[in-house]
Amino acid sequence: MNFDFSESEQKFHRKIAQALAGHEAPEKMGIESKAAVPEWISRFHQLLADVGYLKLGFKMQGQDDGDSLHLLAGQEILAVFSQSLYLTVEMSMRMFGSLVRLWGRPEQQAQLLPELQSGKILGAVALSEDALNVSNDPLKTEGIRKDKVIRVSGKKSYVVNAPWADWIAVVGRMQNQTAIFLVDKRTKGLQVEVPLKPLGYEAAAIAGIQLDACDIPADRVILPPEDKSALASLRQWENFILMGAGLGMMQAAYTAAKAYANSHYTGGKPIIAYQEVAFKLAEMLTLYQTSQLLAYRAAWTMDKQPQEKDGLMLCAKVLCAESAEKVASMALQVLSGQGYQHGNQAADAYACAKYTQIAGTSMEIARVFIGDEALGYK
Repeated sequence: MNFDFSESEQKFHRKIAQALAGHEAPEKMGIESKAAVPEWISRFHQLLADVGYLKLGFKMQGQDDGDSLHLLAGQEILAVFSQSLYLTVEMSMRMFGSLVRLWGRPEQQAQLLPELQSGKILGAVALSEDALNVSNDPLKTEGIRKDKVIRVSGKKSYVVNAPWADWIAVVGRMQNQTAIFLVDKRTKGLQVEVPLKPLGYEAAAIAGIQLDACDIPADRVILPPEDKSALASLRQWENFILMGAGLGMMQAAYTAAKAYANSHYTGGKPIIAYQEVAFKLAEMLTLYQTSQLLAYRAAWTMDKQPQEKDGLMLCAKVLCAESAEKVASMALQVLSGQGYQHGNQAADAYACAKYTQIAGTSMEIARVFIGDEALGYK
């Protein structure tokens, strides 16, 4: 088990960080109307396309996909810079892009993947319906063949990028099997609801959608190989994204707290000299590095020992999500009044951390699955 990065991979990671350095994160630009695509999406997508970030993890089917660890390290760098940008990019590339790459027909791949990788279009995946989690509830969205088109009807909630996406991959049912409908944003009958006002991710856009007899061409339907495996894969990709988000939150919050502790003086000495502050920083670093190590192991296992990946990925997601909230909370305590303000990275991390716990596989359901695997029920 080797988590070391090659010299070329380290160079690539530095290239991502250098490309982002000097730019202002979207969260600091002011919250714009979510009805129109903000300028920062095009600008940052082009920047990330130019450095090759948007191609991470996008080897075609049949090739060796052994770069999950390399991808996770890159994701952490982007998540440190901006949680909103990270969520926007990853839900487009690693969710929408992955389902097209793995399950789409060659003509669908040829149409969509080059434009995704070049940052010209933005994708979204509409999976959740009545609640964030679909583990126990059947999908109600349905496609019915009508002459030469597929008529899709249903309602989806919590769709990241919905107000801005050029294409939305709507997960539903058709002819008693899981189907994914590729819906163009201009499709008649597609209605995007008013964006939510979430606790965190203030510069991202999350909204519900309604599909009222949307007619799409039959060649815009993707039929994954197996029902259970398709839904499980979608959730696993989302968990992977949220795992990277958690690592970014911890690194950003710890770095902000450490810098403040070194530069802020009280009683004639920097506050890092006080044992109580030093202990908090020590615990933050321990949680961050332990979470990172387990996340790296999960990413490595996805490529090298895929038969063991499911339970390990859930363990890593739980640890990263819950540690992110704890680390961010301790960072706010160190930062005192400065941390209790918008625009501070620790405050942003604290606001975003809860989403990582309830999105994807929630903490409660993840623990059920982990327990079932430990007891041999799976």
